[in-house]
Amino acid sequence: MSTTTLDVNIMGQIYTLACPAEEQAALRAAVREVDTEMCAIRDMGKVRARERIAVLAALNLAHSLIEARQTASTAPASQPAPLALDPDDAQALNQLTRQLDEALGAEGKLL
Repeated sequence: MSTTTLDVNIMGQIYTLACPAEEQAALRAAVREVDTEMCAIRDMGKVRARERIAVLAALNLAHSLIEARQTASTAPASQPAPLALDPDDAQALNQLTRQLDEALGAEGKLL
């Protein structure tokens, strides 16, 4: 498994992240989700500090994930379950969180 680095833009700031080559598409999708959520919070104008925006975005995304899991666990077997993270996706999300924590450095950890 070869690891490459990607320069990604989250809320106007560039982060260099290490990523296995085969997971680049998933990482880019996660970056888009995080950027979209952070920009939406920033654009509401009530929160200005990047660290607070990151924490609120993380909480919003985690809440959405929990709701999706709950919906999936209560969905009747005859209906397809909503998208939920499988163990590999959960591992990738944890890795992404660690990478973002490292990239944020002195600005503070996401979680």
